[in-house]
Amino acid sequence: MKKPDPIVQLFPCFIVIVVLEIFIFHLSPSIVNAQQPEPWVTPRCALDDVATIQGFECIFQNIVRILVPVAGLALFIMLIIGSFQLITAGGEAKQIQKARNTITYAVFGLVLLLGTWFILLLIKTITGVDVTQFIIPGP
Repeated sequence: MKKPDPIVQLFPCFIVIVVLEIFIFHLSPSIVNAQQPEPWVTPRCALDDVATIQGFECIFQNIVRILVPVAGLALFIMLIIGSFQLITAGGEAKQIQKARNTITYAVFGLVLLLGTWFILLLIKTITGVDVTQFIIPGP
């Protein structure tokens, strides 16, 4: 019988360490001395508790606040998965190609995300128009 690969034997330990790290550093409550986060609803979104057209600003800002960290987390997870696939490929060309594709797509997504942000900042620098802020003119 073939002896299991040492990396495969260490995989349960790796999972336990990752789960503990996620709990300890990300899910456990901690005291942070930082500035207060921006409110989810700004005064421009509602006037005397009546929704205004500027409410779309709030909706857009809230969606971006959620999607950007989720995209970063997804890219990070894709890099971890691709790296693990590469480590456990065992020399099989098909598995190595699959792992390389996963890592390539993750890096491409990261470059696309950062490139988009830098293009918006470049437009802001050249034209002076802040295209990183979504503002609907109103009262």
